Amino acid sequence: MTPPISSEPITAERIRTDRLTLNVLSVPGSSGEPVLFVHGNVSCSVFWRSTMTSLGEGFRPYAVDLRGFGGSDPEPVDASRGVRDYSDDVLALLDHLGPAHLVGWSLGGGVVMQVLRDRPAAVRSLTLVNPVSPYGFGGTTGVDGVLGSPDGVGSGGGGANPEFVRLLREGDRSDGSPLSPRSVLRATYVAPGTDLGEEEDAFVESMLSTRVGDDHYPGDFLPSDAWPNLAPGKRGVLNSIAPTNFRIDDLHEIDPKPPILWIRGDQDVIVSDTSLFDLAHLGAIGAVPGWDGTPAQPMVTQTRAVLERYGAYREVVVEGAGHGPHLDRPAEFRAALLAHLRG
Repeated sequence: MTPPISSEPITAERIRTDRLTLNVLSVPGSSGEPVLFVHGNVSCSVFWRSTMTSLGEGFRPYAVDLRGFGGSDPEPVDASRGVRDYSDDVLALLDHLGPAHLVGWSLGGGVVMQVLRDRPAAVRSLTLVNPVSPYGFGGTTGVDGVLGSPDGVGSGGGGANPEFVRLLREGDRSDGSPLSPRSVLRATYVAPGTDLGEEEDAFVESMLSTRVGDDHYPGDFLPSDAWPNLAPGKRGVLNSIAPTNFRIDDLHEIDPKPPILWIRGDQDVIVSDTSLFDLAHLGAIGAVPGWDGTPAQPMVTQTRAVLERYGAYREVVVEGAGHGPHLDRPAEFRAALLAHLRG
């Protein structure tokens, strides 16, 4: 189901590429350089609507639904390619739009990094919004993303909370459980206490547009002899960012090097050096039993190290913002984004 489009000046169009048909939002009448927004996991393009309409003159904003989210075709995700099923879809869309400024949030940050790695000439600039680490999500230690175990234990499709997956599959729209999509939105997508107003219902519908299963969210997984006894598989969303399938620590080697803005909320609990979604950190605080001492993945520290090697980047930390600073601190986010795009 495609989440509803509000009365804002936004239109949705299904664009057929040589890979699949993608649902793409745009702002009618806008002109200038294209800016393509790429959403994160368990969401879709709807999360970018307010940002798109606030860009003003000089830019043509677009937001795409990744495969398996929103109104795009629910093609399966081959996670053995990392995020390249997603990034190749984006590149196919750029064949229609031309070179663009890319803005990627969370999972979308990994997708646009992969686009930059594979075709830098298609990228005018890059904006990373609380992006997944260049070393993936879970299963690594240290600033250089060393695997905790050769099988990537502690990452991948087995890391999703089964109760959240069940409620997502059932289309739960309530806040009756702390693991319902609405409750997770309020507690982790934004800083606690953020009032999302009338947009909240649309965001929940966006989350519920996520296809659930081994080929989509969360993906398959394998048993492991090492704690926490869950290793990534080769299918679905979470396995596409498992460190055995995804690693982009060589951005400094590309040419040309478009400028990168890295913008993040200081209250993010998803992509963090102490992430509440990292099984190693959850083990350390006693939330997952049997912890063997594996340290948490230093996600923010890893990203900074990769970007420092890249060179042409700026880090902006938004105080009081959570995982989605474009949602809970939109004015600060817009100011930083526009300064980057115009620069």
